[in-house]
Amino acid sequence: MALVRWEPFWGRYPFGSLQNRINRIFDDVQENDEDRPSYNWSPRVEITEFEDRYELEAELPGLKKEDVKIELENNVLTISGEKSATHEKKDRKIHLCERIYGSFTRSFQVTSKIDADKINAEFKNGVLNLTLPKVEQEKPKQIEIKVK
Repeated sequence: MALVRWEPFWGRYPFGSLQNRINRIFDDVQENDEDRPSYNWSPRVEITEFEDRYELEAELPGLKKEDVKIELENNVLTISGEKSATHEKKDRKIHLCERIYGSFTRSFQVTSKIDADKINAEFKNGVLNLTLPKVEQEKPKQIEIKVK
């Protein structure tokens, strides 16, 4: 007798259709007061650890440095901001809008102690570069043993 794995969605729902339904459940689309979709979004980030620092690079196209806020509290680094629509709807009809607008927040747990006074943030061409220097660890003190 052969064992057959039971798949509850086979037959009744093709897999692609089920995947589309699940995707629609998780799409967080809200209509705002301008009747255009507003999406929750988060910028793409790359974090690299070096011996003496962390470096974070976040893609924030279309934003200015005034639109971005950076906080470090209790070893949690938070980057937040908002991307506003650049067009007005008064005298035109928009047929397609694939750009994403709205606020975002990204938080990261930093595993090492960071020297908050030496954090460096640069914003150029829509890319945020953060340098987070680690606090220097005290080196173990060697005690000389005297022989008598």
